[in-house]
Amino acid sequence: QVQLVESGGGLVQTGGSLRLSCVVSGLDASASVRAWFRQAPGKEREFVVIGSLVNSEWTTYADSVKDRFTLSRDNAKNTVYLQLSSLKPEDTAVYYCSGIELFGRTYWGQGTQVTVST
Repeated sequence: QVQLVESGGGLVQTGGSLRLSCVVSGLDASASVRAWFRQAPGKEREFVVIGSLVNSEWTTYADSVKDRFTLSRDNAKNTVYLQLSSLKPEDTAVYYCSGIELFGRTYWGQGTQVTVST
């Protein structure tokens, strides 16, 4: 059974930082990738970052977060991290971790709330 569990969200001031974690079980790291999406109130879910677990150079960020957010991996712990820096109010959203099988399904976590105050 595939499970993704996010943590690390919270309330932070503009310019602050947070680190989100996503522990994944039940997915083959060599046959899947990890991604983060976010959904703000009243908006559609949007892409944030996607990356390979076997090749850390294969990482792609949305333009809106490039140079501010960083994806990292600890394969021994089956965990991916998303470091959020220089946060802006428009980064406020529920952040979702996803595990995407290369030729199969996409799995989602329950989401973690990030709120950036002015």
